[in-house]
Amino acid sequence: MVPSLTIEGLSVVYGRRPVIDNLTLPPVAGGGVTALIGPNAAGKTTLLRALAGLVPAKGSVRLGQAARVGPTAPIVHPIELTALPISQHARHVTYMPQALPQRVALTVFEATLSALMSARSEVVLSQAQAQARALEVLERLGILDLSRRGLDELSGGQRQLASLAQSLVREPTVLLLDEPTSALDIHHQMRVMQLVAELARERSIIVVIVLHDIAQAARYAQRIVVLEQGLIAADGPPEQAITPEMLARVYKVEARVEPCSQGFLQVIVDRAV
Repeated sequence: MVPSLTIEGLSVVYGRRPVIDNLTLPPVAGGGVTALIGPNAAGKTTLLRALAGLVPAKGSVRLGQAARVGPTAPIVHPIELTALPISQHARHVTYMPQALPQRVALTVFEATLSALMSARSEVVLSQAQAQARALEVLERLGILDLSRRGLDELSGGQRQLASLAQSLVREPTVLLLDEPTSALDIHHQMRVMQLVAELARERSIIVVIVLHDIAQAARYAQRIVVLEQGLIAADGPPEQAITPEMLARVYKVEARVEPCSQGFLQVIVDRAV
């Protein structure tokens, strides 16, 4: 059985300014990647933080089949995430912010292991099992060689990968990623996106990811949600959501959307309008 996340009538206000306005989305299913795209100040990060329970929000965020009590036994009763205290909310949802903490006096391995051990789970791991899981995640991300390095010694891209390892090792039901590839080179961008897509399929995780790269979103996400001023401007598979009409209306550019030789959508911007 696959978990699903349903958002109904969600609103977030900063001061007197509405950032997310009565937003409703059909269920976001586990097993695939849903990308949030849109221009600056469209509300993408605010929506992600509201789903993570980090900003006050009105409305409903409901997890249809929430955190597993065993490797193959999901809880089938819906859970209203907005009603949970943050400690319980974090049992179901993991959020990786775009801005990462500074001056953390831990190695990459220690930080990954700590993230795993702090995740409250009904499955009790021995120290050896926890260490093995942490090392496995670091290896899949291609940063096993950084395991003994301090977080404060890493480059921005390396720290982004280390932060992603801390999110993935918890094996959440819902994984929220805010521009996880923004500081990475092309090789690591592809490695991260491939891994996130693989883990979503393998573990039926609900992945919601904010991306600025529209072509990257089209390649790796099964569903694209376009935000504009806190509202849904488009929602659907890449070929339906990413169109010249949407790009002109939302991004204010004249652009062509064409498949490449391998069938992936490409966006060619001709001019600003």
